[in-house]
Amino acid sequence: MIGEVANVRVGQEFSTRRMAHEAGVHRPLQAGICGAMRTGAESIVVSGGYKDDEDYGDVIVYTGHGGQDSRGRQVRNQSLDDPGNAALVTSYLEGLPVRVLRGHQGDPAYAPTAGYRYDGLYRVTRYGSKLGIDGYLIWQFRLESYEDAGTPQGSRQPEAPNSPDASKSVAAAGREVPERITSAVQRIVRSSAVKRQVKAWHDNCCQICDLRIEVSGGNYSEGAYVRALGSPHNGPDITGNVLCLCPNCHVMFGAGAIVIEDDLTVIRGGQRAGKLRIDPRHLIDLECVRHHRERWRQ
Repeated sequence: MIGEVANVRVGQEFSTRRMAHEAGVHRPLQAGICGAMRTGAESIVVSGGYKDDEDYGDVIVYTGHGGQDSRGRQVRNQSLDDPGNAALVTSYLEGLPVRVLRGHQGDPAYAPTAGYRYDGLYRVTRYGSKLGIDGYLIWQFRLESYEDAGTPQGSRQPEAPNSPDASKSVAAAGREVPERITSAVQRIVRSSAVKRQVKAWHDNCCQICDLRIEVSGGNYSEGAYVRALGSPHNGPDITGNVLCLCPNCHVMFGAGAIVIEDDLTVIRGGQRAGKLRIDPRHLIDLECVRHHRERWRQ
């Protein structure tokens, strides 16, 4: 299950991993990453399991899974083929939230004094590989808390590096009084399944320019709503209201530099630019197309 867990509040503590498992916060009793490549990462545990981990409260540089011996030493390279690492890549590519559980063995500045604590939803903002402290290749994932999630209470607020492999300090916007906001937050996570279905139909290839962006561990594309979901547009969260686009076309479409005619002709900068590539399984909602076009032609 991706996202928040019913009846579990941010800041809630669990005396054991099993209790966190039973609450549904983090299902595995040993593994630090819960998830798979197909679905994305449900949750991670930050508990000092890898010496290359870095915890900055609202930013976590999290070392992927694999390559350790029974004594916790890195003895071989990590791979993005590992299911946990592949799950975090999917979370990055799809923009899916990841639950974070901190354990008492983690950085004392942000870890609970005992047991485990649920610290809310984080997003994977980037990932990369580097040689770890033990001399083997590791994969690291930068996770950032959602803005309304608060920051775990800590004795210090160090600067977070700008990327997983950055060791030099980069000034980060901090809070003078970092504090944990204890509250129950219900977030609306728009139907990621709808966007993922559209992107799967088009194999992550842009419907306007045919670009497919290949990255380590997969392909990247963006699901673009034709008619915005929020007020005052109130578009439907259905596949017919979503296009599979590359980031450039997404920005132009969202700003009205690209519009689409009823016959699916693409108009870029006022000029015809071919037809929208379609798939027989993906039926475009023409009412949404008209709404988008009329909005930008007013």
